Amino acid sequence: MLDVILELEQFFEAGGFVMPPLLIVTMLLWYCLGYRFWILKRRGKFGPRELVRQGLRGVNTCPYDLVEEAAMVGAGLVKCRVRDLRRCLDSEFIRYEIEIMRFSPIINTVVIVAPLLGLLGTVNGMIETFNSLADMALFAQSGGIAGGISQALFTTQLGLVVAVPGLLFKSMLDRKQRRIQAELAQIKDLYCSAIHMK
Repeated sequence: MLDVILELEQFFEAGGFVMPPLLIVTMLLWYCLGYRFWILKRRGKFGPRELVRQGLRGVNTCPYDLVEEAAMVGAGLVKCRVRDLRRCLDSEFIRYEIEIMRFSPIINTVVIVAPLLGLLGTVNGMIETFNSLADMALFAQSGGIAGGISQALFTTQLGLVVAVPGLLFKSMLDRKQRRIQAELAQIKDLYCSAIHMK
């Protein structure tokens, strides 16, 4: 346990003052990505057409995900025979659309900020390296200039390690978000066309 603490201490020393904000940004990023993954996960087995068909027939099942819940809300509006169904569906579905976009701006910001924090740490490390070089203090340490520069580049590497997987995961979640938005729009269209056909 003591070895782990010492290694963590060396890890934080290698990055300098940038490490605590970078750690906070990393935890924030993965919390937001995890939340979005959970919300955007489609657990139900039915597509929009089948959900609307079940809703119009009055079949009540427990909703497994956000899309199925939205279809049940739409079915409730149809049963109530509201006057302007499209407007009512839009106002009811807006909360689902807000929910599937939650934390997306934060993720975008963190993916941009993480490499910049890493770059800030590198610039700070290079300044310290050149200051030590000017005082000739760096030559007394093991590793010399190369050791100082490698320590300075550590934070840039860490910033990219945070940002690149976050960016890939974000693009996958954005695809899921677009698919769910399309399904919600299809449910609204199907309910409205079913009312006009009656």
